[in-house]
Amino acid sequence: MSVTSKPSIRDKQYPAIRQLADCIESTWQKYLQLEPYNLPSELGYVEGKLEGEKLTIENRCYQTREFRKLHLELAKVGELLDILHCVMFPRQEFALPMFGTDLVGGRGQISAAIVDLSPITPDFSLPDSYRQALSALPAATFSQPRDLPGWGDIFSEFCLFIRPTNLGEEQLFISRVQAFLEVHCQEAIAAQPVSLEEKALVVAGQQYYCTKQQQNDKTRRVLEKAFGNDWAEHYMNNVLFDFVKKDEV
Repeated sequence: MSVTSKPSIRDKQYPAIRQLADCIESTWQKYLQLEPYNLPSELGYVEGKLEGEKLTIENRCYQTREFRKLHLELAKVGELLDILHCVMFPRQEFALPMFGTDLVGGRGQISAAIVDLSPITPDFSLPDSYRQALSALPAATFSQPRDLPGWGDIFSEFCLFIRPTNLGEEQLFISRVQAFLEVHCQEAIAAQPVSLEEKALVVAGQQYYCTKQQQNDKTRRVLEKAFGNDWAEHYMNNVLFDFVKKDEV
């Protein structure tokens, strides 16, 4: 299916965010057989107000054999803030890590950029095939690394969290995201379903990842200010970081 047919707020966002959004969707389309994901229509495109500025949220979601949801969220707050958020949620039948990336930009620069393939195993280790592929990537050096949040024990040793200081670092970060994506997609399409016992561990690992991400107070505060506490709670738990319950396995 085509992923570029609809208008997108990315055309009004910071150039690196637009470029990364295009990169993510084109990589998905290259490697995966995309199918529509039934996100409630009222959550596909949302508008609100944040401190007097118009807040626009655009969600695009797909599913594949390997992933129950591929989620790309773009958000814009007036001319002050541009956000890209992306998570790939594997189906519980596959013991795959969680791919996630975020870009936050405003006032002509990117203030935060993060990408990771986060393990979901009890010992927080990536599969050997991932470790070998990620270790083989060319070195990437950035001048302003950032500290992970206190709840960030979910991230792998390969997690990249930076503030790019120039166009060259922005492009290097985007190329690193694409490299992570390609490794992940290639591993996913070769993956085989796991046993029922392993499936329970997959579900537990994904639930842990999502509950940790739900602790992101910065995201929650923005949503609460714009849409209220109840809406923010629903959006955090059912759109951004929803998970399969253990008793549903």
